[in-house]
Amino acid sequence: MDGSLNLIVLSLVMMTGSYISGSIPLFMALSEEKLQLVSVMGAGLLVGTALSVIIPEGMQTLNMAYSPEKHHGEHEHQHHDNPVPHLIGVSLVLGFIFMLIIDQIAASKSRDIESGGRKGNVSWTATLGLVVHAAADGIALGAAATTNQTDVEIIVFLAIMLHKAPASFGLVTYLLHEGLERGRTRRHLLVFSLAAPVMAIITFLLLTVHGRENLDTLSATGVAMLFSAGTFLYVATVHVLPEVTNIGHSHGGDQSKGFSKSELLMLVVGTILPLFLTMGHHH
Repeated sequence: MDGSLNLIVLSLVMMTGSYISGSIPLFMALSEEKLQLVSVMGAGLLVGTALSVIIPEGMQTLNMAYSPEKHHGEHEHQHHDNPVPHLIGVSLVLGFIFMLIIDQIAASKSRDIESGGRKGNVSWTATLGLVVHAAADGIALGAAATTNQTDVEIIVFLAIMLHKAPASFGLVTYLLHEGLERGRTRRHLLVFSLAAPVMAIITFLLLTVHGRENLDTLSATGVAMLFSAGTFLYVATVHVLPEVTNIGHSHGGDQSKGFSKSELLMLVVGTILPLFLTMGHHH
């Protein structure tokens, strides 16, 4: 029961955290530069967590699921192709493509609506896109909880949290900018804040249906983790970082593309941080 209790606590913290950080623009204005730095750091954390925490953990979980065959004698084992490398590639690519398609659908929908001139729907498309992103984050947290390793769970949680805070903040700023009333903006924010925790708990329940040590559970957890690593990589590299580089230099007279020194530093720190956090983590 320990893992599920952890997950419930983290889910509650995540929900309240993203709701509170999203409420900030409703009360006060924050400078764009500071928000940028948090976004860049969040993107770095997503990349670092995907590459140095989620992918290794997912691979290890898959190896655990497919290793018992080794006991049947080594030469016999060589006849069976080990599906693990194939599964790793497929899961990562599927996660990446899944987010790509969701993003494109949301973008084309909002373009259609904008050309039609209906305002209310634009806001729903923006929220929906972010809700799907958040749900994908939830899958990562749910799968991490299933591995029963608290440090992995905490790192994944931190990465999601640092990414969700600017995202909810950005969503509310955008909705207010679109001219949505505050009450409706709060409703959008609540839906967004609920998405990841609910999805995390659903994933956890689905993965632990057969019991934790079950081979199906292990392989499903591994695949879910790698899938979410693919989504993390997409969100960080295709979604957050290009947006930051564009915003960062669109209103300054500076035409050069790329990050400022402080942004680059935050990105590198964010990417390296999960590595340090997992250093003491040996099986």
